[in-house]
Amino acid sequence: MVCVSILLAGGIVFSFYWTKYGEVVNNRLQEPLFVHTAQIFAAPPEVRPGQKLTAQWVVTELQQAGYTQEGHTPVSTMGTYATGPGTVTVSPGPDSYHAQDPATITFANGFVSQIAGGNGEQLAAYELEPLLITGLSDQSRAKRRLVTYDELPQYMVPAVTAIEDRRFFDEGALDYRGVLRSAFNDIRPGHHYLEGASTIDMLLAKIFFLKPDRTWHRKFAQVIIAMQLEHRFSKKQIFQMFANDVPMGEVGSYGIDGFGEAAQAYFGKDVGQLNLPECALLAGMIQSPSWLNPFRHPLRATRRRDLVLDAMVDTGAITQEQAAQAKSAPLDVVPGAFDSGEAPWFTELVRDQLQQRLDDPDYNEQGLRIYTSLDPQLQQVAQNAVTLGVAHIDQEARAHYAHLVKIYARRGIKPPPLVYPQVALVALNPHTGQVLALVGGRNYARSQLDHAIAHRPTGSIFKPFVYAAAFNTSLAGTPLTNPSGVSGIFTPLTVLHDEPTTFTFDNGQTYSPHNFDNEYFGDIPAVEALYRSLNNATVELAEMVGYDNVANLAKASGITSVEPTPAMAIGSYDATPLQMAGAYTVFANGGVKLDPWMLASVRSPKGDVIADYAPKTTTILDPRAAFLTVGLMEQVMNNRHGTGANVRSMGFVAPAAGKTGTSHDAWFAGFTSNLLCVVWVGNDDYSELSATLGAEAEGDRAAGPIWGEFMKDAVQLPQYSDTKPFVPPPGVIQVQLDDTTNLLADASCTDDWTATFLDGTQPTDTCDHSMGDQRNIFQKIFGFGGRPVNPPPPPTVTRPTPVAPKQVVPAEPVQAQKQNGQQAPEKKKKKHGFWSRLFGHKDNNKPQDDDQNQQ
Repeated sequence: MVCVSILLAGGIVFSFYWTKYGEVVNNRLQEPLFVHTAQIFAAPPEVRPGQKLTAQWVVTELQQAGYTQEGHTPVSTMGTYATGPGTVTVSPGPDSYHAQDPATITFANGFVSQIAGGNGEQLAAYELEPLLITGLSDQSRAKRRLVTYDELPQYMVPAVTAIEDRRFFDEGALDYRGVLRSAFNDIRPGHHYLEGASTIDMLLAKIFFLKPDRTWHRKFAQVIIAMQLEHRFSKKQIFQMFANDVPMGEVGSYGIDGFGEAAQAYFGKDVGQLNLPECALLAGMIQSPSWLNPFRHPLRATRRRDLVLDAMVDTGAITQEQAAQAKSAPLDVVPGAFDSGEAPWFTELVRDQLQQRLDDPDYNEQGLRIYTSLDPQLQQVAQNAVTLGVAHIDQEARAHYAHLVKIYARRGIKPPPLVYPQVALVALNPHTGQVLALVGGRNYARSQLDHAIAHRPTGSIFKPFVYAAAFNTSLAGTPLTNPSGVSGIFTPLTVLHDEPTTFTFDNGQTYSPHNFDNEYFGDIPAVEALYRSLNNATVELAEMVGYDNVANLAKASGITSVEPTPAMAIGSYDATPLQMAGAYTVFANGGVKLDPWMLASVRSPKGDVIADYAPKTTTILDPRAAFLTVGLMEQVMNNRHGTGANVRSMGFVAPAAGKTGTSHDAWFAGFTSNLLCVVWVGNDDYSELSATLGAEAEGDRAAGPIWGEFMKDAVQLPQYSDTKPFVPPPGVIQVQLDDTTNLLADASCTDDWTATFLDGTQPTDTCDHSMGDQRNIFQKIFGFGGRPVNPPPPPTVTRPTPVAPKQVVPAEPVQAQKQNGQQAPEKKKKKHGFWSRLFGHKDNNKPQDDDQNQQ
């Protein structure tokens, strides 16, 4: 009787909880199992005639986008493709981002030879299907990539079942001994990690329906819900739900849920590409993903992986030989995989823009398709360049710190803590404003601060705007007058004075800049002032042009913080790397500024357009003034004394223009005919970068190698391989000048360089008609030395407050005006000793970047 009463009471209690938690399951299943967060797509890859590209590359892109080959079933609604001898025919489907307009791409000798539309017309370009980058995180900042059971790799299911639930496919929901063991351990104090909850059914019950409390009540509820799931779903369905929602740790501020997202976060690959040791590692992490995180605890993760492999041998899933081979493999986790594959800083900026532009707080629960500007291949190149650059910078930081420690030890002072600099990289299409790649820091997992949108002093990458404002005066035919009273139309050969100077402005305020290492060059042509990045000469030019004119140009270009002061000329005001990238489109795009953009289109899950976004363009400069400035910036890299010349030694040989910057931080900004990149390096605590890196803090040494590595690898990609020389607009002429005299080069002057002039302002004399031979008798006898005449540098002066010229309005080209003193000086050299003067030794010392400015 007692037994019957107990059974009856137990049955009533069980029925109560069965009904109660049955309602919990019903309510949960009435909602979508997974929130349909917005999907972020990359920019459509563009194919152009002349690109270095193969048919296989196009086929791979199409397959990754979900296209199927014609004749194969099932037919993809995204689109199909067909291959022929040297051709690929692309046919977008009804779910494509593009209209259903087919095209045939023809290849010859490793290049795209032509592209024909469906009706046979020749196309200048054709866009392929955009690839999925990632999904936006949900409200809990969890990210997942949904996969089906059939998409899981060969060893994923055997690995999970071997270590978590060996009888998953054979038994019901419960393993009673395991339930008691895990329940006891879950509530035991001091236990480092949660038990496996006995079965996969119970794990799923805990993840989907219950709070993570360690109580007997939760364990009982877990049992009831697991039994409910067994009655409602097949084993494959249960495992698929589990595979998509099992917690797999965190990267930065994101939670990683499911094997699909974990494959990308830890290995940088699609889940279907995981091999045996990688599957075993993920299966082992289920027990406690934080405790077994392979980034933070590689030894623990390795031991757990090997335990999974042994369990797979016990179940017969693999052989002992396979296990031994897998154990010998390294973890092969990729620390930067999340940063490059997920582009987290870029994705967060997209999220911010969506929140601003879409008047719908629930936009991220509707499965929207978000089409963006990102180029995934270029993003990978950017991340690689940053990773390599950071390793070099850290090495220099440690070396400089060791030097400082010795100095502090001799003084009996405790050294400050070692600071590792941060970094940002922004890459744009200079003709569309499209943000192609963006890296906001050295490692997203450690710091989510986006330095690409952090305001920092621009340093000398601001200087081209001073020279562009000066070229504006040339277009108007307005002569500039220097402090010595010499006036003339501004050209690359206009004489500037590089000397210690105190500038007076705004009713008696003074400003005294200085060059790097207090090295001065006297009278020099403007082109040399820029490629050597000389502060005093540049401030003098800004004074001649008018500080207001320079500030107005900079503000119109997007550098909104500037004020019309002498310090402005050498980059003392703030801007973000993203803003500077947009500002540099003025030079790279013929005077037209393009606002950097990331959002292209927002569409419904069925592909219906919700919103399209067009880039904003503004004409800022006459194309002639823009190109004349580009001509100066080319010499920053091409002249052996240019502050950006080091990038050429890295193997980057494409035509390019740019500028270094070294004031508070290190910068490098530059562009080719089809790619613009800005790199910034600096300290989060806003301390001087030189305090961390010493001499390596200069723009060409800290930021330059990252820029050079990025651009060198970028031009190897098919979409950026067709770089071309910059083409001057009508009214601008390029000539070859002798490097010594800055006169037109002829057969007698073989050391020359390319100079750019407003037509009619270029030199007319050739180098063999320059001033007579100034060598001494010994140099003439032995054939040593050059022919430069070095005028003495002017004395140090204090400048009165200048009267700014009127705002310049671009006009038609003017003819050459031979003003007294406007011929550029021959290259100014440092003073030599007796033997140098006798044998004509050249000055081969490359000055460092200059931007150590004072306010």
